[in-house]
Amino acid sequence: MIAAIIRWSIANRFLVIIASLMLSVAGGLAVKSTAVDALPDLSDVQVVIRTSYPGQAPQIIENQVTYPLTATMLSVPGAHSVRGFSFFGDSFVYVIFDEGVDLYWARSRVLEYLTQAQARLPAGAKTSIGPDATGVGWIYQYALVDRTASHDLSELRSLQDWLLTFELKSVPGVAEVASIGGMVRQHQIVLDPQKMAVYGVTQAMIAEAVRRANSEAGGASIEIAEAEHVVRASGYLKSDDDFRAIPLRLSEGAVPVTLGDVAWVEKGPQMRRGIAELDGQGEVAGGVVIARVGANAREVIAAVKERLAAITPRLPPGVEIVATYDRSHLIDRAIENLASKLVEEFIVVALVCALFLFHLRSALVAIVMLPLGLRRRF
Repeated sequence: MIAAIIRWSIANRFLVIIASLMLSVAGGLAVKSTAVDALPDLSDVQVVIRTSYPGQAPQIIENQVTYPLTATMLSVPGAHSVRGFSFFGDSFVYVIFDEGVDLYWARSRVLEYLTQAQARLPAGAKTSIGPDATGVGWIYQYALVDRTASHDLSELRSLQDWLLTFELKSVPGVAEVASIGGMVRQHQIVLDPQKMAVYGVTQAMIAEAVRRANSEAGGASIEIAEAEHVVRASGYLKSDDDFRAIPLRLSEGAVPVTLGDVAWVEKGPQMRRGIAELDGQGEVAGGVVIARVGANAREVIAAVKERLAAITPRLPPGVEIVATYDRSHLIDRAIENLASKLVEEFIVVALVCALFLFHLRSALVAIVMLPLGLRRRF
């Protein structure tokens, strides 16, 4: 059989050369398009469902959120395991699918069954599914540092949430940008129970008044001087004074009772569940870049670095972006190690062919393949 193949190859040298060139081109294209990473992704195909139910204890979360969701997700096609975890104010349900199931098909099935479970959840519970990424998608992490101490943690967190997050999410291959550290600004209303009792105001009345005051409404259109004008009413709250001026009810003398009469309105931080610190020098704000499943981690990291370099001139004076985790260094070292081992193997094959087989032409083939292999290395 082998002898027949050799005779056919000698008789059809042109076809053999054409086939070899085609295979070489196909191999080069395959190497160029292959996703490069230093960590093999051996994780299961899973979809994470997060449900936020603020202010509720873990037992309430377990009974009213986690249990109904896990019971519904058990019947999802292709799912072999469902795991639920209940925390203070949050519920996480992991739907793990059989090996070989397409991730995006699994996400669409979970969304279908999630619509069925919405009716069984409390009114204040908000569900969402996690990004299309796995546990090894954590490819880059950075911190926002202010060397001049002229910006507080709330300003750094605002830069992260309203500038860096949106810019980095538009990078191809990025599934999610998670914000960590810093302080999230809030307009906080501190109620005075004694004044509320004097003016006859309840907490429910205040909550409903704030909800109605922070809205916008559209109206019809009117024609003025042969031009059509669209009517709308904008009532969004923009400052603490706007909150204080919210009317709650009328007193006995037809004098409006405002929010400022029964409460203090001030800016403050959202309740935090953790902090971010850099090298023991103090708290910072930052973000974690998560890559999509199947994305080329090396290319995604390079694109993220380019985008961060373009954003840096737009940052306030004294604020800089410090990389705290960059997997590209690990990927480059892995590629260099693989390339050095390939060089050693080529040299060993050439020596074996020359010294033990006494066949110089075979040794020359190995030596010729050495620069080709180095030139094609990732």
